Amino acid sequence: METWEGKSFSITDPKGVSTVIYQIIRTPKELLKEYPKYALERLDSMDEIRGEMIRKTFYVDFPSVDQDELVILSFGKDRVVVNTAILEGNKVSISKKPMPLKFDSIYSENETEIKDFKYTPNLKRPICVIDPETTEEVKPVLYFDEKTNEVKGKCKLKPNKSYFAFEIRDKKED
Repeated sequence: METWEGKSFSITDPKGVSTVIYQIIRTPKELLKEYPKYALERLDSMDEIRGEMIRKTFYVDFPSVDQDELVILSFGKDRVVVNTAILEGNKVSISKKPMPLKFDSIYSENETEIKDFKYTPNLKRPICVIDPETTEEVKPVLYFDEKTNEVKGKCKLKPNKSYFAFEIRDKKED
């Protein structure tokens, strides 16, 4: 019999809303020169239908000893609500107000590629591109950039379609 030693918590999505949650992982100080300051790990979840609502249970496989920072993305028909949360012990504290966002838009009537994402050695990137209709990440194609001697990636985006992209930065890094 397998045992799981992580943590879990549940939220309820109303009809027409789909929530995904990412754990923010800080890079150890000694590796900051080579790697991004933060990595994002999407939490696995299991859905349970309850009438018009969907109860989602999220799993944190490797919780930290003290607290874990989370980003909560709730996708509706034409918008995304972003919240932050702290998982401390067995308690999840969610921010009372959604986070203000700084963003750029990309629009094309032709199929296009977004290039040059930086990757960490475990292929987790500090930026995520999400299809808001399916809430699935747009999977990149990896390539080796011989000029910079780095593994990078590119994502193919469909024309006339919206995408949600985000990364975690410190405020002073704007």
